[in-house]
Amino acid sequence: MWAGDVADLLKFLRPLHEGTLVFVASFDDPATKLNDEARAIFEELGSSAVKELGFRDSWVFVGAKGIENKSPFEQRMKNSKNSNKYEGWPESLEMDGCIPLRAAQES
Repeated sequence: MWAGDVADLLKFLRPLHEGTLVFVASFDDPATKLNDEARAIFEELGSSAVKELGFRDSWVFVGAKGIENKSPFEQRMKNSKNSNKYEGWPESLEMDGCIPLRAAQES
């Protein structure tokens, strides 16, 4: 988002269909240009960290359109001069796991 336009992100996120998975991995700065609408959409996708996301924080997230709870697939590392590992950059994040298959609803 450092050099991007939040309008392009919103064009991608708004029309997502129920059950669509969204994978996010930040590079440089995921937060500066995120507006209230973009943050609200990520919350609807299951993010619990997007409201606190700040300048140059590291963030990885997997969410889904129509998720009923908060996603367990999210990590955030705060950008901090005192604890950054890489000269002004927070440590990188790694995440693994298995995303459960959504059960088909019976008609």
